[in-house]
Amino acid sequence: MSSRISAAMWNQLFSVSARAGMSLQSQIRQMLVSAILDERLMRGAAVPSSRELAEGLGVARNTVVLAYQQLVDEGYLIARERRGYFVNGDILAPRVGTQGAPKTAVGAEPEATGTIAPLDPSTPDWEGRYVVRPSAQRNIVKPIDWQQYQYPFIYGQFDPTMFPTADWRECCQKALTVMEIRDWAPDMIARDDETLIQQIRTRVLPRRGVWADADEIVLTNGAQQALYLLADLLVGARTTVGVEDPGYPDARNIFAIRTPKLIGLPVDEYGLPVDDRLSQCDYVYVTPSHQCPTTTTMPLAHREALLRRAETDDFVLIEDDYESENSYSDIPIPALKSLDRSDRVIYIGSLSKSFAPGLRLGYIVAPAALVNELRALRRLMIRHPSAFIQRSFSMFLALGHHDALLRRLADTYAKRAEILSEALRTHLPEVSFVRVKGGASCWVQGPPQLNANVLAARAKSRGILIEPGDVFFMGDAPPRNMFRLGFSSIRLEHIEAGVMALAEVMRETMAQAAPAAR
Repeated sequence: MSSRISAAMWNQLFSVSARAGMSLQSQIRQMLVSAILDERLMRGAAVPSSRELAEGLGVARNTVVLAYQQLVDEGYLIARERRGYFVNGDILAPRVGTQGAPKTAVGAEPEATGTIAPLDPSTPDWEGRYVVRPSAQRNIVKPIDWQQYQYPFIYGQFDPTMFPTADWRECCQKALTVMEIRDWAPDMIARDDETLIQQIRTRVLPRRGVWADADEIVLTNGAQQALYLLADLLVGARTTVGVEDPGYPDARNIFAIRTPKLIGLPVDEYGLPVDDRLSQCDYVYVTPSHQCPTTTTMPLAHREALLRRAETDDFVLIEDDYESENSYSDIPIPALKSLDRSDRVIYIGSLSKSFAPGLRLGYIVAPAALVNELRALRRLMIRHPSAFIQRSFSMFLALGHHDALLRRLADTYAKRAEILSEALRTHLPEVSFVRVKGGASCWVQGPPQLNANVLAARAKSRGILIEPGDVFFMGDAPPRNMFRLGFSSIRLEHIEAGVMALAEVMRETMAQAAPAAR
């Protein structure tokens, strides 16, 4: 490897390091660090002078000088008086040698051989070693590049227009003071941030009518991990779990990994029916606030009847309080947990789903003895969710930002729901849909002959994303004519145009399917 890199190569390295929102100084630092750690620069090699690099990249010389100085402070470069800056050879000393390993120049493609190397007989037979095959399960699939589509009617994704950037940055900065870092940076083993637990107890749960002591709450990496922990702890091969049908696919898949005894409980216009099928279950997973995916809300009388049935038939309810914070009603129905007087309800909530799913912060409310076991199990997995995120979110709650955000979201989602509903009535009168009373999605039923998977594929090619509904159903022959339209991340002014475009695709799809049906 040459000790020098050409000006053209520096420009290419700089363009690779370019990222939106990153300062020029940070981009230069990242470029140099990559060149050093990837060994594109030899140990002891000279880097261009600050003037030379600044002119080559078209940036101010002072920007390069500051980047060089920081890399000197961090040990990547060595400054030699009147000679310049050089790569510190010691920075690579702890690395395992890579002599003989092929290196690929920036922008070059690996050399193709035209043949597939034979399988090494010493390679393990991974197919034969899998105990479970999660990849074979049916899951909700969203394109990675969904933000590039004009009409992303998909649920539960980030809306940059609604993210409280300044408020969240303020809380993160407060969590990064010297005293705060000393508090959250040590390994908490199985503990959680006490300030966040207190905020959940006093600010979050009371909105749902739930009261809990600190030892009855455990934090998780989102509601998803909450389900996984509960399944690991409570569900075995002989455990019977009732799940809503249609229902949340990930919950169904998590329980299915641990037991073959899953019972699909068909939902109606009130959500989960309270009937004799429940008596077969040890646990029943339920989304009463906004049933997933139909969005129906279980009436108070049904909730009370469900709790009485749980006591009579000795089963436990796992309540996923799905989208409860985004109700458009001024009179919210209390959570199942708030009505529970005999510890029959395990309550799962999410703190981050409503505005930034990537934060991955949820919690479980359950009897103290159960929470103690959940903490011990979580310790074996991840110890605890990010303590920095916990402390930052605690401040986000304490400063009132979360409550203000929920009010803005409810107002925005209500407007989007109204526009979407009117657009469906106007442009797609051949479909029926559940009236949207909260949350950020709409459950749609098309004509019987519609195949929503075909519709989704064709709509995608026109810049429209929808979610086929068959994945939410159990069984080998789920209905094919249902789909979900999410509106958490689509701009208000795009909703009606998106429905109009979808209507055109649906009619083309139906027309092409008609001759085949005959």
